[in-house]
Amino acid sequence: MSKELVVYFSVYGKAKSTAEEIARQIGADIVEIQPVVPYDNNQDHYDDLAAFAKKEHDEDRRPAIANQIDISSYDRIYIGYPMWWYTFPMIIYTFFDQYDFSGKTIIPFNTHYGSGDGGTYRTIQKLEPNAKVLQGLPINMMDSKQSVESAVHAWLQKVNQ
Repeated sequence: MSKELVVYFSVYGKAKSTAEEIARQIGADIVEIQPVVPYDNNQDHYDDLAAFAKKEHDEDRRPAIANQIDISSYDRIYIGYPMWWYTFPMIIYTFFDQYDFSGKTIIPFNTHYGSGDGGTYRTIQKLEPNAKVLQGLPINMMDSKQSVESAVHAWLQKVNQ
């Protein structure tokens, strides 16, 4: 049986709760990508965060990661993030820049408010050509009809066939 890890980046807690649900359902280890300079997690300041995230993206910045994440002993790595400006946050680029996923299986998931995965699953495959990238799970935060628990369960059944 392969060893699994759930890695996530989250500011408002949506990607975190999805990551925790995935880890719970598959019995995986879980770790958060922590930025050296934390993002403002006050949702009342959303417009400021959005402007900052756009500037990071437009300037192709790579925010530093504060914690070391050992992926060496894991075969399957679930990677989660919120969608920012129709792509993943720039710290996710930092994560892929810093770690070698050769021979590993990457299973992405993301939270969004209508943009799906924004093509990020294909981007991951381009960034990590020596890894296998499976079908991701985009969780629409506007869809309150379907719980995260049931969406994760259905998705995991597909990816683990």
